[in-house]
Amino acid sequence: MAEEKAEKKEQKIGEITHFFDKISVAIIKLSAPLAVGDKIKIKGATTDLEQSVDSIELDHESLEKGESDQEVGIKVTDKAREGDEVFKA
Repeated sequence: MAEEKAEKKEQKIGEITHFFDKISVAIIKLSAPLAVGDKIKIKGATTDLEQSVDSIELDHESLEKGESDQEVGIKVTDKAREGDEVFKA
């Protein structure tokens, strides 16, 4: 029950489709807009990470905001895995 309430507070904005380990960049398939400065949570089977978005890239171009249906790259502070869900915190 408590978990359901937590889920409603956080809006799911996408899913990790790829993770580049060496440069610590996660590729997120967005289902809602994401902007630089937003706080996000990445959750998965073994992932539980919360951080601010410092930069967003699409095709090696910096963006201030990613839109729904785009696949964007963001620098992450810890390992993320394909299939992890991304929420706006």
